[in-house]
Amino acid sequence: MSKNKLQKFAENLTFNNLYQPSLSEALAGFRLKGQWAEQVFKNHSPITLELGCGKGEYTTGLAIRHPERNFIGVDIKGARLWKGAGFATQNQLPNVAFLRTHIDHIHHFFDKNEVSEIWITFPDPQPGKSRKRLTSHIFMDKYRQILAENHIIHLKTDSRLLFDFTLEEIEQCGYHLHFHTFDLYKEAGTDASREIQTFYEQMFLGQGIPINYLRFSLNP
Repeated sequence: MSKNKLQKFAENLTFNNLYQPSLSEALAGFRLKGQWAEQVFKNHSPITLELGCGKGEYTTGLAIRHPERNFIGVDIKGARLWKGAGFATQNQLPNVAFLRTHIDHIHHFFDKNEVSEIWITFPDPQPGKSRKRLTSHIFMDKYRQILAENHIIHLKTDSRLLFDFTLEEIEQCGYHLHFHTFDLYKEAGTDASREIQTFYEQMFLGQGIPINYLRFSLNP
């Protein structure tokens, strides 16, 4: 039997890998800004963010495959983060952490050049609300404040609306598109974009919905 939200929120407070700062803490100068690798992970390895991580399937999946890197899942839903934080705790994944906050505040929690990679996996396409899409130039301006020079941003989505919008943003803003496909699983190769599947992705694939994928950087 699954736990209710109140039970999950209470258990979240016991996880050492889950951080739930208030916005006022962030605006005042979040104590881990610029210090995630040293203070949380106790190393100087690169940091990857999964934005809108939900249950943290990509955060934990990537961490298992790449113990030489650090991974932080970001979401505002505490009941979803409970799943990822609990999995990482039970499986003793030292290179995993989770941050509960709104993604439009992300630049308050990380310092310049602190993040080397971002995964955006099956975000809300926000029909009719392009400014709220996680791949809009509004959010890209926030990501630019925390990304290292040689960074990569990944997007996986079942939404052709969001995918086409993102391609247009990349072209109009002069970002560097490294690769894109309208049907990921028709492409040859084996990597994290195919090997890790979220709950929703498996559901979409079961319904015969193609998965769109691209990777790009903000550098020209």
